[in-house]
Amino acid sequence: PAKARQRLGYMAQKFSLYGQLTVRQNLDFFSGVYGLAGKLQRAAVESMIESFHLQPFLGNTTNDLSLGFKQRIALACAAMHEPDILFLDEPTSGVDPITRREFWNHINGVVEKGVTVMVTTHFMDEAEYCDRIGLVYHGKLIALAPPDDLKASVAGPELPDPTMEDAFVELIMRQEHS
Repeated sequence: PAKARQRLGYMAQKFSLYGQLTVRQNLDFFSGVYGLAGKLQRAAVESMIESFHLQPFLGNTTNDLSLGFKQRIALACAAMHEPDILFLDEPTSGVDPITRREFWNHINGVVEKGVTVMVTTHFMDEAEYCDRIGLVYHGKLIALAPPDDLKASVAGPELPDPTMEDAFVELIMRQEHS
């Protein structure tokens, strides 16, 4: 389990950090949980503080922060040990559109560091940020392809330029009729 934990990161949809701890205390705690210690731990925490612009909030308890900032801290905690794979469960659920966009900038920053990120989302516009999309319907994977390929697979005279949502609906309809 310890070896797996060092290679994986996970951020739950529901805020899962310790609300009574400060931002700094959460960062220190979770860096230790992920096996970081000493200089490596301090460097990782400082890197997350800088990358996620957390300096002004280090002394605040996470209960006192907005959902968007809570999610930002949760992502920093999940990514600070630079896992091979990072799982994000509905990471932007309940946050405003500006915070969603900013959050995706952070996700892309993690990807640029070589981390594979797996995201669950109900927001089709967010799904388009991904390299590949797996559409799940009734617990079954019904499609797996890059966003443009999924949209192209449902394009036709009636729907010449489908959105990702159009593709999702059409693929579900096809599944229902097969």
